[in-house]
Amino acid sequence: MLSNIGFPGLILILVVALIVFGPSKLPEIGKAVGSSLREFKKATNDIMNENDDYNNKEKR
Repeated sequence: MLSNIGFPGLILILVVALIVFGPSKLPEIGKAVGSSLREFKKATNDIMNENDDYNNKEKR
């Protein structure tokens, strides 16, 4: 779904975000979203590693 946005759609989203939140809040929102994505990715990788460890123990 997100791959179909394209450059004009991305510009429109950024303009709407700028109007709604204002220029002073956008860096804070970007930082919060980035840290949330980083935590989600780390948790996902941890779960996948635990699953791989569990599967490797069962095969022995």
